[in-house]
This record gives sequence, structure tokens and C-alpha cells, in this order.
Amino acid sequence: MLEPWIIDQIRKREEEQQRRREQQPFVEIPDYPPPRDSSDEDRDDQDVPSGDRGVVIISL
Repeated sequence: MLEPWIIDQIRKREEEQQRRREQQPFVEIPDYPPPRDSSDEDRDDQDVPSGDRGVVIISL
């Protein structure tokens, strides 16, 4: 059986890890349709959503 102070340390560590997971930011990335073949002669870019688009940099 573990000493009570060891059990307390494990509990504190698990609570801290849970708190960090809850604080992680979440960015939902929109789901765009797959690009059409460039040889498609009827391409008119109407299937591309309008609005702000750019690059997302995610630091690990």
C-alpha cells in the first residue's frame, strides 16, 4: 500500500493534467471540398467558399 502523501501527489498531478487538457485551445478547421482536377475545362471556381482564407500555423 502506498503512503498517503504519495497518493495525494498522484491525485494532484492527475488534476493538473486534466486542467491543462481543458485549457487547450480548440480551432475548428472548415472542411472544404477536394480540389477538382486541373484538366477539367468547365472549372469556374464556384465551388470554392467565399470569405477569409489563409494559412493556419499550429505550434506543437
